[in-house]
Amino acid sequence: MLGKHQKHYQDFYHSTHENDHLDSKTELLVGLAAAMAMNCLPCINYYLNQAKQAGITKGEVSDVTAKVMAVAAGQKKLQMQEVLANYKIDLDSFDQ
Repeated sequence: MLGKHQKHYQDFYHSTHENDHLDSKTELLVGLAAAMAMNCLPCINYYLNQAKQAGITKGEVSDVTAKVMAVAAGQKKLQMQEVLANYKIDLDSFDQ
């Protein structure tokens, strides 16, 4: 028997597949992007399998992958800029 928190989570999770504003293809692509961004390998596997069954193309999966990569790269760039600024590190001084 599931604990009450597990049951609430499952109810919540299943409700995210039954939305009023996204078509099923978009919902799967958003799920895939979120799974990739959160590094949830079982979730990525789930969404890739669902995407294939739904007729989502390799190109569409590639576009989602590229978008996740771009957001991740931007976040790392901003993270580095924040560290350099907060700790007053002059990156140009490394070229001596």
